[in-house]
Amino acid sequence: MTAGNASCTDFTLRGLFGAGPAAGLVFAVISVIFLTALTANAAMILLIRADARLHTPMYFLLSHLSLIDMLYISTIVPKMLADRLRGRSSISFAGCAAQHFLYLTLVGAEFFLLGLMAYDRYVAICRPLRYPLLMSRRVCWLIVAGSWLGGSLDGFLLTPITMSFPFCGSRDIDHFFCEAPAVLRLACADTALYETVMYACCVLMLLTPSSVVVASYARILAAVHRMSSAEGRRKAFATCSSHMLVVALFYGAAMYTYMVPHAYHTPAQAKVFSAFYTILTPMLNPLIYSLRNRDVAGALRRALRRALRRALRRGSREAF
Repeated sequence: MTAGNASCTDFTLRGLFGAGPAAGLVFAVISVIFLTALTANAAMILLIRADARLHTPMYFLLSHLSLIDMLYISTIVPKMLADRLRGRSSISFAGCAAQHFLYLTLVGAEFFLLGLMAYDRYVAICRPLRYPLLMSRRVCWLIVAGSWLGGSLDGFLLTPITMSFPFCGSRDIDHFFCEAPAVLRLACADTALYETVMYACCVLMLLTPSSVVVASYARILAAVHRMSSAEGRRKAFATCSSHMLVVALFYGAAMYTYMVPHAYHTPAQAKVFSAFYTILTPMLNPLIYSLRNRDVAGALRRALRRALRRALRRGSREAF
């Protein structure tokens, strides 16, 4: 559906593919990334549930991170791919509001969860004797519930205000989903005050968990520096490096999008950075944790061996 025959209440998403010969390649790459993200995150969740050695607070939180990644990449990419196949790029007002709310809720939940996962690593390295108490099952559920609550509050606060502005001019959103900065460019009212409030809210959403991350890893680095054992230092860095890499990738792209004034980046740059932390990082997160984590790699090898043995037993029974 084009802008000319869309309903007057619909928006038109310009998308990420463009109209050049590279559009097909971009479509194929994003399709592969989407399927890889779903498969890798689902495998991570199943692996953590199936392997008793991974029934620890760190992997409990990691399984919820994978669940959030699966959900929020699914709020954006399937519609984008379907629109490309159908040759239509419209989204209703209600659909835009729903996508905006789900995106804010899920990405906010991930902000908080990543920050609180740093606290888990701090307790494991700096307070190992008190780890079972400080990271009990109840505390883990409180961390997950608090992350979802923080993300939901962001969605409930910002979505109604964003969508309440009058859109009396062009309804072409120069983006691939209904992200607030792109939607607000279409408003025919003064949004300066709201953009200031939204900026402050996003800074709070980013800086609060970032502060937890910085404080936790500062204490961790100090504790590692005092370790006399080289093996102990290596294990501590191996435990934390995956989380630090995920945090740097996710927070870095989000900070550029929401904390750098819009006058300093173009819509095309905004698309690239939004694509990085909404499409690429959900695929990278499980790969980083699996490739850089011996426990996950070991659990995967054990699962593959069990699957191979079952297949061989099934094949031998069928042979007889």
